Amino acid sequence: MTRPLWAPWRLAYIGEAGSQETCVFCAEAGGELGEESLLVARGEHAFVLLNKFPYSSGHLMVATLRHVGELGELSAVEAAEIHTLTTRSLAALHRVYRPDAFNVGWNLGQVAGGSISGHLHEHVVPRWAGDTNFMPVLADVKVLPEHLAQTRLKLAAAWPS
Repeated sequence: MTRPLWAPWRLAYIGEAGSQETCVFCAEAGGELGEESLLVARGEHAFVLLNKFPYSSGHLMVATLRHVGELGELSAVEAAEIHTLTTRSLAALHRVYRPDAFNVGWNLGQVAGGSISGHLHEHVVPRWAGDTNFMPVLADVKVLPEHLAQTRLKLAAAWPS
């Protein structure tokens, strides 16, 4: 029996999906978002930001500063920095939220779940024992107990140097 899913936060995502005139990652990289910024940390070639529509508290994304859509188009320096920032993301998330595990990965292409497939980004999703499946639309609704702005401040403060 299919159970109805009550997830009102998804309406904002659905309403915005595909309607942005500019790339959200490029806007974030260029500092155009001001108070709306979800930036946690920035490197020379990549940066870390919170997912505006997270699967769990602390859901981060690591993206290149350069607008690039194919994994094979990354320079060696960009790829290395993404790896470094991903590792630092794991450390900051461990310090702040103490998750039991993580999902780390790429959605390469729109049909793979990459809603912003034109700008590469890697997801870092903290997981806890007993939480729901990675795709909450297949299970019960997740409750995110903390505002994104508070999560960003905590993770930025815990960011490893």
